[in-house]
Amino acid sequence: MGKRVAIIGLAVVIGLVGLGLLGWMNRSALILFAVSNFGPDPEIAETRAIEWQQGPAASPDLQGERPPNIVFILLDDLGINDLSTFGGGVADGRVPTPHIDRLAAEGAIFTQAYSGTGTCAPSRAMLMTGRYPTRTGFEFTPVPPGMGRVVSLVGNAMERGGLPDIDYDAERAALSPDYEGQGLPGDEVTIAEMLKAQGYHTVHIGKWHLGRGETSRPTAQGFDESLLMASGLFLQEDDPDVVNARLDFDPIDKFLWARMRYAASYNSGDWFRPGGYLTDYWTDESLKVIEANRHRPFFLYLAHWGVHTPLQATREDYDAVGDIEPHRLRVYAAMLRALDRSVGRIMQKLKEEGLDDNTLIVLSSDNGGAGYVGLPEINAPYRGWKITLFEGGIRVPLFMRWPQRIAPGTQVETPVAHIDVTPTLAAAAGAALPDGVAIDGLNLLPAAAGEAGISRPDDAIFWQSGYYRVVRAGDWKLQYNGRQDRAWLYNLATDPTEQTNLADIETSKREELMALLDAHQAGARDPLYPYTLESPIMIDKTLAETYAPGDDYVYWPN
Repeated sequence: MGKRVAIIGLAVVIGLVGLGLLGWMNRSALILFAVSNFGPDPEIAETRAIEWQQGPAASPDLQGERPPNIVFILLDDLGINDLSTFGGGVADGRVPTPHIDRLAAEGAIFTQAYSGTGTCAPSRAMLMTGRYPTRTGFEFTPVPPGMGRVVSLVGNAMERGGLPDIDYDAERAALSPDYEGQGLPGDEVTIAEMLKAQGYHTVHIGKWHLGRGETSRPTAQGFDESLLMASGLFLQEDDPDVVNARLDFDPIDKFLWARMRYAASYNSGDWFRPGGYLTDYWTDESLKVIEANRHRPFFLYLAHWGVHTPLQATREDYDAVGDIEPHRLRVYAAMLRALDRSVGRIMQKLKEEGLDDNTLIVLSSDNGGAGYVGLPEINAPYRGWKITLFEGGIRVPLFMRWPQRIAPGTQVETPVAHIDVTPTLAAAAGAALPDGVAIDGLNLLPAAAGEAGISRPDDAIFWQSGYYRVVRAGDWKLQYNGRQDRAWLYNLATDPTEQTNLADIETSKREELMALLDAHQAGARDPLYPYTLESPIMIDKTLAETYAPGDDYVYWPN
């Protein structure tokens, strides 16, 4: 009843503002006030200790070699230029990432690695299943109640400089299941289920974003244990140890600050306060998981929230990165410092427990850096951002370290993608892929170990979000946006940063790649729920910059 009342209240407030009856008040502030009071929140209890399940007290006497432990670390919205691994780094290299750099240097770097798509949840579904949305139907990112409407209302009320409005479709939204029910179908087989069947103890910590319903929550998708990010604050906004950076130019950020809370839950139980800054807290708990399971094979999926907005850092990290301007860049840099520290602590714990040599660590990001944080260099030298399928939106790190199998300093130049992670982890563990289930990804271990190359049908990797469809085949990449009826065609061998559109010049190549897109779409299942928001995203400017007539943009449906 409380949620229904809040929805009605929000509609009344928006209606009054639209009628001008409350024109003396700030329209966006009024909407966001209503959002912040949107229904009753679950009660958030005090911090509690997690009683992690304990493995055997000693290692069993195995016949043959013990299968490797697997630690998969996923970062959120990381820009490819945020890592000093590639010669870049935040604030012109002033904030290096030495622990992530060491992880990469001591194993294999996939130099042309791609996310599953330009937003988070479908990428996570592809990471967990090895399957494209054309097979799973998990094509769009679930958003909390009211977010689409609020983002469109608040965003369109801002100065847009001629950039088209954000379109919100209330009728489509009415056809969608609620937020909790927008999840990966229970009949999809995840890598956690494959590893669990192989005798692994499976643990998820952090962000999930693949549903919280009975069949889609982590513990229904193969994880023995799950410590979930229940909402979205890294610390309480008024915590004496936090430094916040609000983004006044971003409607998504405004919604997050209004709606998110500081909360966690264990195995879908009641919400409680986490035991510190989220990045550090998830890491603290990960170390306990490693210790609890040191005598049996385990799979730890550590899904960090950083460097996603809301931008929040600890004061210690904020002070440590130095005097960086603007303020939001300094907070962002401090958040990255915490992530790098997390990777270092995980590696150190594995070494202390004697697990270092026989643990496969994989690190990636769910997509590229977001233009809505207003930091123009995070995806350099590539064009585009999260919420586009230009290289900046989908180029991500993919590093694999396994001393028993992968030689230090290995580099793999062949393009790879998130769909390849599941078959790779399954192969490492000796786990069988599910019978009768089409897996789109490939096992990358032979390439990482220098034993074999990578070959996929038509040499093609696909991306799509509704009518925005993309294929890379060999060195050629075609983007096609159905709403704009526009194509972008690039030869990445000679133009890796997508500067020269050849769509009207190389017409035979454009037709060839369009045929691949059509073939990929043929027989695809429908999305699980419709897109409700269509946003024009500037390709070459951040949201902190002003759109000018002639600036390139692409529509993104979600």
